[in-house]
Amino acid sequence: MKTSPEKIQTLGQLKASGYQPCSIKQELRENLILQLKAGKNPFPGIMGYEHTVIPQLETAILGMQNILLLGLRGQAKTRLARQMVRLLDPLIPVISGSELNDDPLQPLSRYGRDLVVQAGEDTPVDWLPAEARYVEKLATPDVTVADLIGDLDPIKAANLKLSYADERAIHFGLIPRAHRSLFVINELPDLQARIQVALFNILQEQDIQIRGFRLRLPLDVQFVFTANPEDYTSRGSIVTPLKDRIGSQILTHYPESLEVGQAITRQEARHIAPQRKRVQVLPLLEELIERVAAEARTSEYVDAKSGVSARLTISALEHLYSAVELRLLQNGMEQDFSRVGDLYTAIPAITGKIELVYEGEQEGPYKVAYMLIGQALRQAFLHRFPDPEKLKKAKAANVYEPIIQWFNSNHSLELLNDLSTGDYATVLRQVPQLARLVQELHPGTDKETQLVLMELVLYGLSECSQLSKHTLPGGGARFGDMLGDILGGLSFAEEEEDSEEG
Repeated sequence: MKTSPEKIQTLGQLKASGYQPCSIKQELRENLILQLKAGKNPFPGIMGYEHTVIPQLETAILGMQNILLLGLRGQAKTRLARQMVRLLDPLIPVISGSELNDDPLQPLSRYGRDLVVQAGEDTPVDWLPAEARYVEKLATPDVTVADLIGDLDPIKAANLKLSYADERAIHFGLIPRAHRSLFVINELPDLQARIQVALFNILQEQDIQIRGFRLRLPLDVQFVFTANPEDYTSRGSIVTPLKDRIGSQILTHYPESLEVGQAITRQEARHIAPQRKRVQVLPLLEELIERVAAEARTSEYVDAKSGVSARLTISALEHLYSAVELRLLQNGMEQDFSRVGDLYTAIPAITGKIELVYEGEQEGPYKVAYMLIGQALRQAFLHRFPDPEKLKKAKAANVYEPIIQWFNSNHSLELLNDLSTGDYATVLRQVPQLARLVQELHPGTDKETQLVLMELVLYGLSECSQLSKHTLPGGGARFGDMLGDILGGLSFAEEEEDSEEG
């Protein structure tokens, strides 16, 4: 275009500028090509999809196809759709007052065609920004054909003194109003089957049917649908003929590594500036959060078809920051770092983000969350320290022997969540050889990480059945002798039995 858009206000000026109509699919394709040639990332902030989802999405855009993003919850499907706005032109011309975003050179609506005939070169032109060309609709069972396609409007007919046989009495729905725009339908299976059928002609023949009117409206719409797999819920499914009309089906997925998951969680978690200045969440705790989600996705107690959203890890990290901040306020400290015990403060973020199967419901959401954290702790421990069971089987020197013997000698250790940093370090250093073990296996780590690794050893040994662990009412854990606790439990049970007999 030879002239700045802001200076073009009529159809005649638009023609003189050299403007040529372009379909939205062609527009997306050309702008994607420009970005790829310039070495730019068309989908910034989307991590973990660089070699899987994004190349398929780019291929679909280059092929000018409608798209279905299929995957479990929390896999950035809607975010991908919204980022396609970045591939639209900053401004496009429309006929002023048109409800269907009529292109001045190719008017679609009756209003647009009549205005061009009447005003000719003086037809007024407005400019529509890219962000106004994104329309999103959440599919719910109460969505009607009138919502999406349109219906006769008796009030409009009365005001304009039109008969119901006049197409100008039609009130167009969301899709016609999204002409020359991106139209996204989220949770497509939740749309009733008869409503999905109404989309057939729009996708294939580009015409619409409203109350018997035969309207040939060559709508120019880039459709993006998002959906969970069909077997996720009994609420509905995508009817086969509709799926057949969608050019590209792209499967999304959860992060394929802990590192990618950590990066996503770190990017999405919301922290206010004072928290970031005063609270240090160590990489080990970020890893533990991701391990909790990974364990949940393979747990026998969690519904795999439902999935475990990335919102679990994001919310858990936010809880972690807040837990450390609360300890700061309680102890009058200026700065502090996250500890292993703080992970349990994220249980409210876990219980609301997992859907349990029958066995999980029997256990209860709190207990399942507790088990998931325990499994994550065990995996993180075995990733950094020798496996006690393997040492035993190999009859090798047990590096944990001094630690376990100390607890076997009638010692116990209480780690409360609200301990000040100094008290936390003092309590951990009571256990002989614990600090030395960490220093030998992880030399060069900073003092905060060393303390947290010392704590991880205690939690790890308890998860490997080498030490006992009891949750304390005020928040925290008490570690003790595993065998002594078992025998003590048996003695208590025998005393209860004797008292009942007596």
